[in-house]
Amino acid sequence: MLNGLTILFSPRLGDPNVLLKLRIQSGAAFDLTDKAGTMALLGDALFPDPATREYVTEQLGGRLDVSTTYDSIDVTISGKASELERMIELLRNAVVTTNLSIENVTRLREGRLKQSSENAKSPSLIADREIAKRLFGSFPYGSPANGTVESLAKIERGDLMLARDRFLHSDNATLVVIGGVDRARLMRDLRQLLGPWPKGDRTYPSTFRQPNPADGRVLIVDAKEARNAEVRIAVRGLARSDRDALAASLLAQIARERWHAAAPEISSLFVRHEAYLLPGMFVFGASVPTPSAGKALAAVQDVMRALAQTGPTAAEVDRARSAVMTDMNKIAASPDSLAGAWLDSDTYKLPISNSSAELNRVTAADLQRVATRLFKDTPQATIAVGDIVQLKAALGDKVEIRNNDAKTAADSAVPTRKP
Repeated sequence: MLNGLTILFSPRLGDPNVLLKLRIQSGAAFDLTDKAGTMALLGDALFPDPATREYVTEQLGGRLDVSTTYDSIDVTISGKASELERMIELLRNAVVTTNLSIENVTRLREGRLKQSSENAKSPSLIADREIAKRLFGSFPYGSPANGTVESLAKIERGDLMLARDRFLHSDNATLVVIGGVDRARLMRDLRQLLGPWPKGDRTYPSTFRQPNPADGRVLIVDAKEARNAEVRIAVRGLARSDRDALAASLLAQIARERWHAAAPEISSLFVRHEAYLLPGMFVFGASVPTPSAGKALAAVQDVMRALAQTGPTAAEVDRARSAVMTDMNKIAASPDSLAGAWLDSDTYKLPISNSSAELNRVTAADLQRVATRLFKDTPQATIAVGDIVQLKAALGDKVEIRNNDAKTAADSAVPTRKP
């Protein structure tokens, strides 16, 4: 459009429904220092009234969702194709006349604070938050996209107004429309309703000072209420646009399989590659009996070392490829998934390609090369969340301890001198 808004359209004649997915191409990576959650709150402010979601569900026969990641704010509206104009009008009101009144901002912040407070004592969420902070430090990916109790409390109305003025512009957005509407009608409605959405006067590139290497000691975070220990090991990952990003996803499947075989007593474990606009994180995580924490972490080291030195077997590659393909096929047929794939292609400058063919082209040698990139001689972040006394017994003395009051003890391997 003339105002710079990019439109991606797929007509489906005869489909009684239509899906609109709008992506603001700036996310939580642009949160102000010590104010993580700013962009998430801005996303909440787009549709602050719960009645709007009820209206979309009950009157338009669809759904309304807003999600914020490090890279974007995504708005999804679906409903009857006959109500296309009304859905575009809802988008227009959200992005052109965003309600950032004092009362509205206060209510939205309190809602986020309540949600964060309820999750603050979850050992699993504490572990996810702490491993990111340990690996990235003050880099944007080191803070949760949704913010914390401490960071949300610092966000003021002026911060949201600044974020709106910097990022909520038509030339910083892409809209995907899929469904039973014709092009002429769609473009007429978009020009009329979203045409007045102004451009920004400048761009804000996602360039940040790279994080320092992670501290190599195991960080123990106190959580006495945890029945098991939550353990995490992470290394820097790859960017979404990296040619090896798909291979890294396959590698995560293989690493998980090997870790589970090496430590079968672990009932709940995961390995995932989290890729963003900038290099993200390859992380191993599990909930383990506290006495087994040391064994679980040692098994991860063995898995990383073996994958980098000898790579996976052909059978492992086939199983991983089949698992990833199954996950892709489960969601590939839905309009929402297609819209997400188009937006990712636009956001990360990825070519539109056949994912199945790409997966089939990945070889065991490719995966060993990627494992070497990720695991060989790279700084690692390691944490364990649980009872401090038991974890010290399981992990040894050379650890760093953080109590619930966030105070960090000195390295316990250094003896205390008597006067």
